[in-house]
Amino acid sequence: MTNEIFQSSIGYNFKDTTLLEKALTHSSYTREHYLGRECCNERLEFLGDAFFDAIIGEELFRRLPAEEEGMLTKYRAAVVCARSLASEGRKLNIGPIIKLGHGEDASGGRDRDSIIADAMEAVIGAVFLDGGYASAKATVLALFGDTILDALAGRLHSDYKTEFQEKVQADGPADISYVLEKETGPDHEKTFFVSLSVNGEIRGEGKGKTKKEAEQNAAKDALTEESD
Repeated sequence: MTNEIFQSSIGYNFKDTTLLEKALTHSSYTREHYLGRECCNERLEFLGDAFFDAIIGEELFRRLPAEEEGMLTKYRAAVVCARSLASEGRKLNIGPIIKLGHGEDASGGRDRDSIIADAMEAVIGAVFLDGGYASAKATVLALFGDTILDALAGRLHSDYKTEFQEKVQADGPADISYVLEKETGPDHEKTFFVSLSVNGEIRGEGKGKTKKEAEQNAAKDALTEESD
């Protein structure tokens, strides 16, 4: 697998290939090689996350002109998540071309959902910088078209945060908050611990390799407690 083959797989050829190189460079690699943080994919991941969310939101808005906001939010959340990104990344075989530090590589980082998902978001951000919004949109819709169809057909995994919110607020407005209680481990291998509260009362707890994953697990825990 090469960067050239990857570009062919995503249907986009970079004018500035250094953007793709950066999108595929994990922070563990830059630390190991004494490079600045600006050389890793974290900033591109931040940008890609925003545009991925916007592109999917716009597409759902156009496809479902009569759908209410709550369902649009639920569909978007099912598509715009680490699991969908990681799934698509594995289909593209992105793992082997991500630059990782030796420790991260040895611990199985190339197959870790969070690293693959982050790299995919960074690629989206890189496409946007290289070719503009139209290119980013075309790339996202080409890669995630089937995922969108699966979400609309109810074939995707549950979005526990949305499910919990809908269940709690069915009886009226409620103050739902997710609080990061602590994080453990080195920068490249952190575990996040989150609590979920409703009107100040803790209803669930969860942990994960990302804050988003920990929040989903906290919501899942809360839903499980309510069903017992």
